[in-house]
Amino acid sequence: MLTAFTAGLLLITVSELGDKTFFIAVILAMHHSRRLVFAGVIAALAAMTILSVMLGQTASLLPKVYIHYAEIALFIAFGIKLLYQGSKMSPACDTEVIEEAQAAVKQADLELPKRKTPLAILTEAFVLTFMAEWGDRTQIATIALAAGNNPIGVTTGAVLGHAICAAIAVIGGKMIAGKISERQLTLIGGCLFLIFGVVAAIEGA
Repeated sequence: MLTAFTAGLLLITVSELGDKTFFIAVILAMHHSRRLVFAGVIAALAAMTILSVMLGQTASLLPKVYIHYAEIALFIAFGIKLLYQGSKMSPACDTEVIEEAQAAVKQADLELPKRKTPLAILTEAFVLTFMAEWGDRTQIATIALAAGNNPIGVTTGAVLGHAICAAIAVIGGKMIAGKISERQLTLIGGCLFLIFGVVAAIEGA
């Protein structure tokens, strides 16, 4: 359980910093109550984590050998992909992810009343975060982790990792948003995925 918790915590914390959902939380917190934004964001991420772990547990019903090799292949493939993407990025802060987050928030604002109630703010934060996270690499990685590890450990670690990133985004995101190097985070994430792939291969040997 401790291994699953640590894996979930490290994987999510490194992958989510500077991600689209991170900047969505930053932008929303600049215009609305931080507490409401944090509550909506973390509720969406916790729901996504639980759903991903359930999918992972469903996949665990398959023959163990298939799950084992699929887990290794996913982690190594993600690691190589992230390292390649990171090598092509500019050392400066990547503005593309920020612009995507801004566009998503702007579109959501147009569809909601000008005078927003606490429930409307919570709903906006929840829906935007959930949709941005759906199909993301962290969701697939969580499914892979849950398929071969303790589900409670993965869930607890992943939710805590999401909570840390959401808190950073909501509390101090405006100050650090322009200082985050997407390239460095992508390279670190790539290395982390490769390490998990190697560890999974060694444990199954």
